[in-house]
Amino acid sequence: MSWLAKINLNTVVSRIGTFRSAILLLALIVTCLFCGYRVGNFFHGYQKQTMLQQKQRLDSLYDKQGEQTRRINTLEVELEVERLANHKSQKLLKEIERQHYQVKKELAFYEKVMAPEKQADGLVIDNVLISETSSPNHFRFQIALVQQKVKKRYAKGSVELSFQGSLDNKPHKLNLSKIAKLTKKQLSFNFQYFQIIQGEFTFPENFNPEKVELAAILPKSKWQAYQRVNESYSWQSVLKSFSQTTSLILD
Repeated sequence: MSWLAKINLNTVVSRIGTFRSAILLLALIVTCLFCGYRVGNFFHGYQKQTMLQQKQRLDSLYDKQGEQTRRINTLEVELEVERLANHKSQKLLKEIERQHYQVKKELAFYEKVMAPEKQADGLVIDNVLISETSSPNHFRFQIALVQQKVKKRYAKGSVELSFQGSLDNKPHKLNLSKIAKLTKKQLSFNFQYFQIIQGEFTFPENFNPEKVELAAILPKSKWQAYQRVNESYSWQSVLKSFSQTTSLILD
């Protein structure tokens, strides 16, 4: 670059003349402008092409995003439909299981009545069912009795029902006759195949039942021998079994 320092503009102007120097300077300026213009156009075209490519790529990405969004929405709808169908299937399956249980319950009940040779001989307490009412401490009970004899005579007798638990945090036993307005006739039975005994009772306040005791008594007579059948149930199991018993048996 030392040769540039040796150039003296005054010497150049004096040698070629003022006019020629002006023409040369003008030509040099025009050449620089032309070169700058061409170079600027080249980079402008390159940038324009690059921007067009980026725009096309961005449009393509937007299209793919829209397609993916639509696919996600479709899959979400399908998933929701499958979830609802699965929920419906589970509900239907539970209903079928419940009906199957009821049919088995009914079959077992009537088998005891109509095919007693498959069961133990004599009077049987099939079940005890207790349900709550809308009134506090007020309950309904149902007792199903079955006679399991091949040659059936009428079974005549009565039932005794009592509850063990705690009253004011002390052990206490309540007999049904003390907490229910039931006559002796309402607690009696007289049947050949089966009979349902039912009624209502009210616990005193602060009584917590824990155990249910039931006795079915057949007094000795000319046509039947003395028999007493005793059963004991936990309070929770008796309450739970009510929701699982068929309405056919209870009617």
